[in-house]
Amino acid sequence: MAKIKVMFPRVEAGFGHIMTCNAVEEIFSKKYGSRVEVININFYSDTQDAKLKKYGEFLKTQVRNYTAHPMLGHFATFSCEFWGTDLSTWGTLKFQVPGSYKKGIEFLQSFQPDVVFSTHWATNYYAELMNPKPFTVMYCPDALLNKLFKFRADLSLVSMETGYTEAKRDTTYDSSNLKLVPFCIRNDAFKMKETKESARKKLNLPDKFTVVLAEGGYGRGAMKKIVTKLLKEHVPVTVIPVCGKNEELLEYFKKLTPTEEITFLPQGFITNIFEYMVASDLFCGKAGNMIAEPTFFGVPSIITGTSTSIETNIGDYYINYVHCAVKEFHPSRVVKIIKRCVKDPTILVPYIKAAKDHHSSYGAEATADLLWEEIVKRFPQVLDEKQEENK
Repeated sequence: MAKIKVMFPRVEAGFGHIMTCNAVEEIFSKKYGSRVEVININFYSDTQDAKLKKYGEFLKTQVRNYTAHPMLGHFATFSCEFWGTDLSTWGTLKFQVPGSYKKGIEFLQSFQPDVVFSTHWATNYYAELMNPKPFTVMYCPDALLNKLFKFRADLSLVSMETGYTEAKRDTTYDSSNLKLVPFCIRNDAFKMKETKESARKKLNLPDKFTVVLAEGGYGRGAMKKIVTKLLKEHVPVTVIPVCGKNEELLEYFKKLTPTEEITFLPQGFITNIFEYMVASDLFCGKAGNMIAEPTFFGVPSIITGTSTSIETNIGDYYINYVHCAVKEFHPSRVVKIIKRCVKDPTILVPYIKAAKDHHSSYGAEATADLLWEEIVKRFPQVLDEKQEENK
C-alpha cells in the first residue's frame, strides 16, 4: 500500500512563513515520518517554471517594499480587507504575474499530495483548487486571520489567542475547522541552554546592558536611524544591530564610530541569533513574527514600526495582551527609552515577567501532533502500516 503523502511547501514572503513551516515539518518528520511520505519543498524556488519563480520573487519584493514604504503596505492590507477573501486572493494570484496562477496549481498537483500543510495563503489556495483536492491545513503565524488567510481550508490553525477569539465570530469557523495552537517558534529555541552570563562569555560581549536590534531577515526599517542616533550618546551599552541580508546597511554600520562608552557590534545574516537574544536586555525591531523570539527568552521589546496592518495586529498583541513590549516609532524617543533602561534596568522587570509568563505559548510539537491526529481520522490506513511494523 502506497504511503500517504504529506506536503510542507515553504514560501518566502518574509521569513516567518518559512520558519514556522520548518518547525512543524521537523517535528512531524521525526515523530511520524516513517508512517507517511513527507514532501518538503521551497515552493517557488524549486519549480522550473519561470512564471512561478517570478511570482515568488514578487512576494519577496512586496515585503521589502512594504517595510521601506509602510504606507504602501498598510494600503495593500486595507485593500485586501476591503475587497474580501475571495476577490483579494483570486486577484493577487491571477493578475500580478499572468500565467503563474495555473502553474502553481499544476506544480502542486505534480506531487500528488494527500495532505498539504501551508503556512502561507498562496499554497493553500493552490491546494484547494486541485482536483482531486487534498486535505488542506493552513497555519496562520499572525495575530489575526487576515482576509488572505481566511480562504477556505479543511483546518485553520491560529497561534494567538486574540486571533482565535476574532475568528470564532466568523460563522465560517467552528470547533471542527478552527484550532488554537502554540506559536511555532523555531525548534532550536528549546535547545538553547545558555544563561545571559554564559551567552555573553561565549560571544565575547562585555557584561553591560545589551540591546539587540533587528528588522527581520531583510534588515529594513527604522534601525538605521535609531542606531545612528544611539551611537552618539555617552551611555554604557552594547549595541548589536542584526542586518540580515541587507549588506548595504551592514557596510554603513561598519563605517560608524561610536562614543567610547558604547560597544558596537553590527552583524549580517547570522544563524546564532538566539545566543544574541539570550545575551540581551532589550530588543528593538518592527512588529512581526520576530517579536516572538525575544519574548520566548524573556527579553522585552520596543516595537519601532509596522509595515502592514498585519504587523500592527502582531504589535498590539505583544503590547496589550502579553504586556512584554512598548511601541515607539520615533527614533529619537527610542534612544531616550534605551537610555532610561540603561540607567535604571528595573524599569524592565514587569515586562520581563510578562514575557516569561508567556513561555508556555510556544512550540511546534502540538501542531505536529494535531496534524497527525487529523491525518489518522481521514486516512486510518496509516495506523495499519504501524501495526504491521510492530508484528
